[in-house]
Amino acid sequence: MKVLVVGAGATGGFFGARLVQAGGDVTFLVRPRRAEALRERGLRLTGLGEEEVLTPQLATAGGLSEPYDLILLSVKAAAMHSAVADLAPAVGPDTALLPVLNGMAHLDDLNARFGTARVLGGVAKVVTTLNDDGDIVRLAPLAQLAVGEQDGRLSPRVEEFAALLRTAGVDADASADIVAAMWHKWVFIATLGALTCLMRGTVADINAVPGGPALGPAILAEAASVSAAAGFPVPDAELTATKELVTRTDVPFAPSMYRDVVAGRPAEAEHILADLVSRARGLSVATPLLDLATLHLRVHQHRVSA
Repeated sequence: MKVLVVGAGATGGFFGARLVQAGGDVTFLVRPRRAEALRERGLRLTGLGEEEVLTPQLATAGGLSEPYDLILLSVKAAAMHSAVADLAPAVGPDTALLPVLNGMAHLDDLNARFGTARVLGGVAKVVTTLNDDGDIVRLAPLAQLAVGEQDGRLSPRVEEFAALLRTAGVDADASADIVAAMWHKWVFIATLGALTCLMRGTVADINAVPGGPALGPAILAEAASVSAAAGFPVPDAELTATKELVTRTDVPFAPSMYRDVVAGRPAEAEHILADLVSRARGLSVATPLLDLATLHLRVHQHRVSA
């Protein structure tokens, strides 16, 4: 299987590196500046155990001339449209596109451009970040990737890619209900993002003060109500696990959206929160806390973009 990984950041870089280590034919499509850094330092994974250094195959925009079997799209939502334009020459009649962005808006956009049959659903769970040198830092052992056809078929291409990931040491699942899994992760990400960004603190910070432990479950209830109204109720076990996480006092946990906000970087407010509350309006679901968090992040976005 010939794989193109679009983006070599904290998520795409990690899963792409694992595919390389499994012997896959993998090329990374990156910006010229990132390509220069990767040629100088290699693709480095650090944070847990010994540092791993790979010398990846690289391509930049305009350098693609033949189709790939699978394209793993892993970029920030704001960069998706330019990334899609860059990867378009690599899309052939039998190419499968696997986006691993959070939320659902990207799936709608890719379906409209390439057709539903070409686009897979994906849910990535990995706790990584980039350091100042552009190295991928693993913050926890979690490394999961679920992939599936939007219509629920367990197709040969899905099975093959999941098997390749498992060879690479990734907990990979060929899912028969990937769209529901994407909605459920969206609920989780939106809850944690809204909670920590609105309060400008980690989960432990928020739950250490009076009133704090009630906020996370209230935001979760709103997000889960939207998913249920859309036809994808979150299983009770997942709701319980998320509720336990957002009310813990011993975990200084915060999602990447929060880390972006406190660092003064743009956050995926429109893709993760604004789209969710927009769908809530269409489904007649009230989301006052998510509305407030969306407004808060839009102000942040305005400030950092000015």
